[in-house]
Formats: sequence, structure tokens, C-alpha cells
Amino acid sequence: MDTPAECSLTFIGTATTVLRLGDFTLLTDPNFLHKGQRVYLGYGLSSKRLTEPAMQPEDLPPLDALVLSHLHGDHFDRIAKDRLARDLPVVTTGHAARKLERWGFRDTRAVGTWQAAEFSKNGQRLRVTACPGQHGPGLMRHVLPPVMGSIVELERDGAPALRLYITGDTLCRPYLREIAERFPDLDGMIIHVGGTRVLGVLVTMNGPQGADLVEMIGPPVTVPIHYDDYTVFKAPLSDFTSEVKRRGLPTTMRTVGRGETVTLPTRVP
Repeated sequence: MDTPAECSLTFIGTATTVLRLGDFTLLTDPNFLHKGQRVYLGYGLSSKRLTEPAMQPEDLPPLDALVLSHLHGDHFDRIAKDRLARDLPVVTTGHAARKLERWGFRDTRAVGTWQAAEFSKNGQRLRVTACPGQHGPGLMRHVLPPVMGSIVELERDGAPALRLYITGDTLCRPYLREIAERFPDLDGMIIHVGGTRVLGVLVTMNGPQGADLVEMIGPPVTVPIHYDDYTVFKAPLSDFTSEVKRRGLPTTMRTVGRGETVTLPTRVP
């Protein structure tokens, strides 16, 4: 693996990444189950993992925080529950925070939509702002756990250095346009695709929905994750990338394999 740049994303699998942002290191949506193991999605439903994660908890670098979009087995699994440090700060939904606290995690930061958690280190500030998301259509949204997207902002000496949108497991909905209105100068978007279907119902973006969101948000750089890892993921990565290309959307697509690292765009002071 290449030596990470000052701001970079290392893809572990599913929606699990290590984000190195200035002096901060974040983990997102930890899923460490091995190929062939099953994840339990509730209501008697499960899905088999098709890929091997690039890291296990013991392989992770020292972390400043975990950003958890929602509490689902493929985003926070039994390995994460057993082996992540109990004092690791976790920025997440109120629903997830309450469950994590019952499991012994001592530093949960529950954030509602447009609320933020902040961290400071060495003259730098990292802010994580919760964004809206909808994990399923119609009545399905009341069955699935609440989900949040995140705006992750790095500042150096009060000056913006990087602003990322992490979508979380959401469908593309018109009200997500407010994200671009509130944060019009995004540097990039980390998008959850994969076209997850539960009981035949689409609950994460497929290729066309992902392209719709790229068109709506207009990120200069797009990094797709959350694809091909489980049997419930029905849309391959190529469905998304080819649709973005077909529409001629003005974003730089940075695909990243499991275990690989891509740089993230930073602003010149």
C-alpha cells in the first residue's frame, strides 16, 4: 500500500474506510466480517459476505474518532463491537449512540441533522456535521435504522482545507439538494452505492440514483464505496461509473480497490 498523502482515503471494504485528514485519522462504518460469514440485518434477514476486508481492527492506525452512519450489521458488525476500543469517540445518530452506550462505548457523540461534533489538534479543527438521509422508501424507512450522511471539514489555523460529503446509506431524494445549498464549495463526495435490495426493495443507491446525486451535489471529485461486498448488493460498481460517464457529469471519478489508498483534494492556503 502506498504511503498515505496528507489527506487520503484507504478503502477496507463495504463502507469501511480510514480517512487521514491532516493530523486526524477517522474510521467510517466498521465492518470486518470475513468472506463467507453472514451479517444479520434484523427481522430474520441475513446476507453473506462475498469479499475479504483489507484490515482487521488490530491493523488500524491510531484513531481520533469513528463516524458511524447508522447501526446496521454491515456497518457496525460483531467484530467491531467486540474489538474496537470502548473509549473511541463515535459520531453517529441518536439511535446508534443509545445502543453503543449499552454495549459499553463511553464517548458517543449523538448528532441530529445539521448538528456537528468537533475535534481539535495541533492548530487544526475537524468538524463532522450530520446530513439528512433516507435508507428506504415508504414504510420501509420505518423498519430500517435511522441513517445520517456527514459533512467532514478540516480547518488549519481557521482556514478551510478540505470539505467532504459522505452520503451514508441513503436513497437519492430531492431534499438532499439542501446539502449543496448549505455547503456549496464541497471538495469531494464519498458515495455509498451498490443498489442494496431487501425483500426486493431498493434501500441504497444504484447506478442511476447515484448519478442523480452526483448531478444534484456537483462534487469535483467522487469516490464510490459500498459495492459488491454482500449478496444483497445487486448493482455492481460499473453500473454507477458508466452512468456518470454516459451523462458526462463534471466530476473526477476516483475508484479505489480494497486495501488501496486514494488522495483527497486539499485547498492551497
